[in-house]
Amino acid sequence: MSWVVAVASSCVSVSPNWPAHRAGAVLTIDLAAIAANYRLLDARTPGALCAAVVKSDAYGLGAAQVAPVLEQAGARHFFVAHVDEGLALRQWVSPSVQITVLHGARPEAAEDCVQSGLRPVLNSLEQVSQLQALADKLGRPLDAALQLDTGMSRFGLSGADVRTLVHEPERLRGISLSLIMSHLACADTPENPANAEQLQTLQTYAALLPKAPLSLAASSGIFLGQAFHQSLVRPGAALYGIAPNTSGPNPLAPVLKLQAHILQIRQLSKGDRVGYGLTWQADGPRRVATIATGYADGFARQGAGKGCAWFGGQRLPILGRISMDSMTVDISHIPEGLITADDTVDLLNASYGVDAVAEAEGTIGYEVLTSLGRRYHRVYEKTEQNI
Repeated sequence: MSWVVAVASSCVSVSPNWPAHRAGAVLTIDLAAIAANYRLLDARTPGALCAAVVKSDAYGLGAAQVAPVLEQAGARHFFVAHVDEGLALRQWVSPSVQITVLHGARPEAAEDCVQSGLRPVLNSLEQVSQLQALADKLGRPLDAALQLDTGMSRFGLSGADVRTLVHEPERLRGISLSLIMSHLACADTPENPANAEQLQTLQTYAALLPKAPLSLAASSGIFLGQAFHQSLVRPGAALYGIAPNTSGPNPLAPVLKLQAHILQIRQLSKGDRVGYGLTWQADGPRRVATIATGYADGFARQGAGKGCAWFGGQRLPILGRISMDSMTVDISHIPEGLITADDTVDLLNASYGVDAVAEAEGTIGYEVLTSLGRRYHRVYEKTEQNI
């Protein structure tokens, strides 16, 4: 699939065969806001390095466009999930930038990983052994991060694994540990005692291992306070405007605007029903608009009941079930003639972002952000002096 790129003033439009005049919706990504969010997070962690997580194609927003802006804003350490994400990222950032692969490398990919200058995260004793064997093969020490499971039971060495390394330190021969890390399970709920417990566990385990910088906080963890910052923080979703928690106003700049075109407007009478399953019924005369975005574009089918679009500051409730390629919204209170077919309505804007959509869908902003589809015409706004 080819990519079409057009540059005009401070905007770059990118679309995989979806030019603006044919696309059903336009997704605008504010690169200056992403840079501002990075600088805000960096300023909140003065005693630590501030990395940038750009896994899953920069949370679906386009690593090719986002990563260079983050580097320009000051990021020198990047995290991805998979080796191929790191290999792709290499072409978009400076050679001196450090790229860390959170999943480490599968056995047959380990050499590709290290020969390309990527730092694998070792999540198990098996991965430790595999990297040691590769170091022996290549005849040189290999850089790596080591992840410890401090209570989430997802990735990382268990307490028993740590004790194995303590009793068998030769297992780390040929491995140069440049980071020891873990991940918080409940950072978005600051009052949860598990946060302090995980911090203590990380410090206890790390004290038994070769000395290396520590990392625990991702986006929400940054807002738990300086004790959680350690040597390096790893913001991801916060870069893209997602609120770190619900304990106060979101300090991060909104990044996205999504405008969907109206495909059709129709008048309903009392008793008319809408959508698959005919789950919504008009209680009187209504005017409704069908718009060109559906669950294939990242708006979950179950989000219809509480979700909405916006037009001129007016809320447009979603009616019935969201379809694969479309949804229907109520425009009854918009004066006739003010809104017509092919006009656009907002599904995301500065005051109604991915966190609000997530609340309507009963999920989290991360899922909404990474689910936004590839059928939009994408516009990357970039104000040079603000980056």
